[in-house]
Amino acid sequence: MAVSDDELSAMAIEELDIACALPWPDMRSVTPWGDSFTGFAPSGREVEIERRYLWAHDPEGAIAVEVEVRDMGAPTGAEAKALITPPR
Repeated sequence: MAVSDDELSAMAIEELDIACALPWPDMRSVTPWGDSFTGFAPSGREVEIERRYLWAHDPEGAIAVEVEVRDMGAPTGAEAKALITPPR
């Protein structure tokens, strides 16, 4: 039984919120960077969670934060993205 797309989307958004909560100086110091780890969906299924911090092209100096959540047992997944601009 695969994790539902709604569950994967909700997890991606939740993980994106966590990834974006990193303070700007810390986020800037780890960019470009990414990691992945195994987690569990609320349904109990095993999922892979990947986070990426990438330099954005526009606006210059911004960081693109991307999160992808994939069902380990099926070819399904969901992504969530945010653009974080430097504080003024």
